[in-house]
Amino acid sequence: MKNLFPRLSLLAAALTLLTACPSEKPAETTSIPAAHALKVPSFNADSAYAYTARQVAFGPRVPNSKAHVACGNYLVATLKRFGLTVREQPFQAMTFDGTQISGRNIIAQYQPTAARRVALFAHWDTRPFADADKGAKKNKPMDGASDGASAVATALEIARVLSLQPDSLAPNVGVDIMLMDAEDWGYEADTQTEKKDQLSEADGNSSWCLGSQYWAKHLVPAGYKAEYGILFDMVGAKDGRFTREGTSLNNARSVVDKIWNTAAKLGYSDYFLFKDTSAILDDHVYTTQAGVPTVDIYDHPPFGDQFFPPYHHTTADNMSIIDRKTLKAVGQTVLQVLYEE
Repeated sequence: MKNLFPRLSLLAAALTLLTACPSEKPAETTSIPAAHALKVPSFNADSAYAYTARQVAFGPRVPNSKAHVACGNYLVATLKRFGLTVREQPFQAMTFDGTQISGRNIIAQYQPTAARRVALFAHWDTRPFADADKGAKKNKPMDGASDGASAVATALEIARVLSLQPDSLAPNVGVDIMLMDAEDWGYEADTQTEKKDQLSEADGNSSWCLGSQYWAKHLVPAGYKAEYGILFDMVGAKDGRFTREGTSLNNARSVVDKIWNTAAKLGYSDYFLFKDTSAILDDHVYTTQAGVPTVDIYDHPPFGDQFFPPYHHTTADNMSIIDRKTLKAVGQTVLQVLYEE
């Protein structure tokens, strides 16, 4: 993920915590203002934190690595355990530095026969180098605790909660969990001046979001349609702040309004800021092109001219920055949105 402006050319904790599965007892419901008194299940932040930690425990989930394969298998098995209909979409791609990788998009459907659908997107890979770090660290892989793992964990917890609901308490929409691969192996001109972007030079395509680019051209399920999508990206860090991103506003303004107004109603305006910011290049660009207008929820510094927080693409993106309060704000807001459809 990277900013589009001004460069417009680029469209443990104890081991038991890391390995234990969250309780699958029926979820509690969350109280909301009387005027909007729906029976919305409670998003369990402890569970989402555990899912984040479990992914990080595999090690950096860099395509072509053993950790990447193992984590992908875990995600598939977990979604199947929730009773969702799961499909895998393997693909081959070349990265900006000429590396041939094997990727895998993971698609899981809750209430797969429902006519109305909402997609929840996240990327599950990690960047192979912490190039925003200084010195020797910039060539090290990163944990991607917030950038990747927290997003997937939020989607997993929503899937878990939904799977526990009886038919009488299910939302009125089907929900699709779309875990995109190979999002983060892109060329960053500011930090990788010693390298060349072979991919963009070859065909003019972006070196970022390879999995979502592939999915957009080869939809799974075939002919897939949804009313809208929500992309989680970097949604777990302490003091996370989410602004109204430019591409989201241009293509899905009503959904942006729905999410941010719902967050305010639930008391999460300290996280979801009513501040409009410039467009970035992320998976939502390609999912929107595929016909699913998508809103990007990502951590944006509330002040200054930086697009991303200090931990972005550094080795500081580890479990020490993950905060249950941020996970709760995002997860509960999106659950509320789904139940109000």
